[in-house]
Amino acid sequence: MSLQPLPKAHTVAASRVLITGAAGGIGRCLHRALTGRYARLRLADRAPVEAMGANEETLLGDLADPALAAEAVRDIDCVVHFAGVPREAPWDAILPNNIVATVALFEAARAAGVRRIVFASSNHAIGFNRADAYVGIDEPVRPDSRYGVSKVFGEALARLFVDKYAMSVACLRIGSFRERPEDARQLATWISPRDMAELVRCAIEAPDYGFAVVYGISANTRARWTSPDAARIGYVPRDDAEQYAAEIAHIVPPPQDPAARFHGGAFCGLEHVDPPEGGASR
Repeated sequence: MSLQPLPKAHTVAASRVLITGAAGGIGRCLHRALTGRYARLRLADRAPVEAMGANEETLLGDLADPALAAEAVRDIDCVVHFAGVPREAPWDAILPNNIVATVALFEAARAAGVRRIVFASSNHAIGFNRADAYVGIDEPVRPDSRYGVSKVFGEALARLFVDKYAMSVACLRIGSFRERPEDARQLATWISPRDMAELVRCAIEAPDYGFAVVYGISANTRARWTSPDAARIGYVPRDDAEQYAAEIAHIVPPPQDPAARFHGGAFCGLEHVDPPEGGASR
């Protein structure tokens, strides 16, 4: 599926946009799709990023540094925060990159008068919910990993900044971002590059929505996450993983594997210890 740049916006409240994590997989997708759409697009990462247009700026550095975070958000209307460790990792990687850097960026945005942040959360914030249950945005969080904990923290930070500082923050609980789904679980959790770009565009451009939590998935027939806030930001996905079902529906973990029992899939199996018989209920 070829991802084309989105058409240039005619009326967009956020005309100056920062994308952090711009050298990552989703960051590159957003860069391609959003290039030329805004008056200014600033691309920040610890790895080099190449600008694609005259209205683009690049920034190299670690956002855990408050001075670098302040430089990143200067004269910006909307922060799209996708930087961080994108998978499970030890605390010494998760803490500085997913928690300290997120705090530094939120605080820098507040101090600079930025009114909107789009935060890359994750389905792993709710990963230890049972796979046979539908999960929305009102159920208690059940992170399945240190990575998932960092996303729960980011959502709580977002809630604080909305309530205390009257900012507008969308937390996107991203599912399985791939060119195409790879196994049976991803028939429910997949988000295509085209829908990923559209989800972020909506979160940038929608009228004020205060605090929103939206699952980052395509229009999958087998989806088990309900996302009422998607309508509030105008997100209408177009792709459906079901077109790949005949090829991958047989790729499933054993029934006793935590990857089969919980929404978070393989993340749930990492270091997992089942409770003793008669122990706490899952």
